[in-house]
Amino acid sequence: MSERLEDIAARMVAEGKGILAADESTGTIAKRLDSIGVESTADTRRDYREMLFSTEEAMRSHISGVILYDETIRQQAKDGTPLVEIITRTGAVPGIKVDKGAKPLAGFPDEKITEGLDGLRERLAEYYDLGARFAKWRGVIAISDGLPTWGAVKQNAQALARYAALCQEAGIVPIVEPEVLMDGAPANHSIDRCYDVTEWVLKTVFTELYDARVSLEGMVLKPNMVIDGKNARKASREEVAEKTVRCFRATVPAAVPGIAFLSGGQSDEEATAHLSIMNATYDMPWKLTFSYGRALQAAALKAWGGKSENVAAGQRAFAHRARMNGLAARGDWTQELETAA
Repeated sequence: MSERLEDIAARMVAEGKGILAADESTGTIAKRLDSIGVESTADTRRDYREMLFSTEEAMRSHISGVILYDETIRQQAKDGTPLVEIITRTGAVPGIKVDKGAKPLAGFPDEKITEGLDGLRERLAEYYDLGARFAKWRGVIAISDGLPTWGAVKQNAQALARYAALCQEAGIVPIVEPEVLMDGAPANHSIDRCYDVTEWVLKTVFTELYDARVSLEGMVLKPNMVIDGKNARKASREEVAEKTVRCFRATVPAAVPGIAFLSGGQSDEEATAHLSIMNATYDMPWKLTFSYGRALQAAALKAWGGKSENVAAGQRAFAHRARMNGLAARGDWTQELETAA
């Protein structure tokens, strides 16, 4: 019998664990590898990800799931073991990014719509056979003086809901990711403006999920934190935590098992600190954890540098960030622990 969606979702937000976003498209991962002077080939991409997934202690203790890209879910490690198998052996759940990226929204200047619904039912069936038990779809919402428009918010929310319904039909848990950008142009909005837009977006998304008959118990939300624009950063860590929790209490039904934040534009340490303060300070109906890409990987990528003799150093850097975020998911992270390492 296949596992119930509710059980998979509960594993994805297990106590003290979070999700590793390793679903960079071929273009994005090429930029990351470029930053350390490594040419992006199928082999270098595989070597890098294999290094992360085989960091035993980090994966077992702090990572509940891994979001993969189409190429990665089909790849094998150097010794021929499928990467999916390396992930499942650690107890983490393999997942897959299924959207085809945000494209310009016709009729709405400077706004985007995420594509990828065509043929999604068939792709989900194939990904299920390849071992994926959850999926991810990201909708992006830009903030500026006149944005977002109602049309863009509504169309992105509808796409997220259609995607989520198709996932659940396929036995796959949808990660629903509506991201209100902190780093879109001109990125000088206040934290209160971010609060208002995030509240509006989440209310719209949950209305659409309800209309699409999506089971809230069998999904995970991956939102932005309520934070000021990248070029206007003033809010303290405590204010970010307080406003984020307040906004979610007003919009996210208690039936949702967990919220796994994206790090979107924050530094590694900031993303960890904000999450820890929320968990340490507030009682909430859902688990609050992380679904970080760059904030988990940046230090590891640098330490590895594309050299096989640096794999152990890369794994140590990844294990440290995973442990720090695992502590944050319990509300136990401190600045002292960060520096002691």
